[in-house]
Amino acid sequence: MHVKINVNGEQQSHEVEDRTLLVHYVRENCGLTGTNVGCDTTSCGACTVLLDGESVKSCTVLAAQADGRSVTTIEGLADGEELHPMQRSFQQHHGLQCGFCTPGMVLASVSLVAENPTPTEAEIRSGLEGNLCRCTGYHNIVEAVRAAAEEKSGAVE
Repeated sequence: MHVKINVNGEQQSHEVEDRTLLVHYVRENCGLTGTNVGCDTTSCGACTVLLDGESVKSCTVLAAQADGRSVTTIEGLADGEELHPMQRSFQQHHGLQCGFCTPGMVLASVSLVAENPTPTEAEIRSGLEGNLCRCTGYHNIVEAVRAAAEEKSGAVE
């Protein structure tokens, strides 16, 4: 089948098999390997992308379901060389260790803060429940999300 998907602001058009998962489409057809394949069962969240601005686990979304829609991957979050505030916060607050979960965590966090601009620690932990960090770096991840949310809301100079 033929799909047209806006990926990181660029129109992509490819022939794919009906059963092609969005994670494989992004990695193989678009060449964007920042979206990781972790479990293929929605358990880990390493494959999280934004679909029309909302975080989804791309290992359970078909490329056909994204036809005509907009996908943002970790590669599309930054503005050129300028990191997105969430990426910058993860860097500043050491919200990563091995980095495998980081793209999915960052994108899930962007979606979380868009829905809840001033989340509490408990809301951050609950909101990121579906994204697993194998290195157990949750304390710094939560701190990074909290700091980015405060920066976005203007509470932090």
